[in-house]
Amino acid sequence: RQPKHIGYKMVMKRIEANDPVAMYEEGVMQRQKGDYSSAFEYFKKAAELGNVDAHDELATMYFDGQGVEKDEKKSIHHTEEAAIGGHPTARCNLGYHEEEKGNIDRAVKHYIIAAAQ
Repeated sequence: RQPKHIGYKMVMKRIEANDPVAMYEEGVMQRQKGDYSSAFEYFKKAAELGNVDAHDELATMYFDGQGVEKDEKKSIHHTEEAAIGGHPTARCNLGYHEEEKGNIDRAVKHYIIAAAQ
């Protein structure tokens, strides 16, 4: 069994190589530690490289105001990016958003797509 620091070095090496999955995973670790600012930066980089899970995390951070100022417009943008990328929870969240706005037909379409994913 390898010591923790070796695993951390491997993750950091992958991050230096612009691995969006490693960036996302490090973002999750930072968020769990309560370091929302670092988590945001890792999620942002991973999202820029196309990681849909990172987009979903950014949507949540903007929605809740964790490490960033609350911003519904940015939250929806990242939810849309995640949903377009095939993230079923994000698609469901878009349905909920549309339902809240009274757009029931659009909401149902999002829910159907989410259920099929």
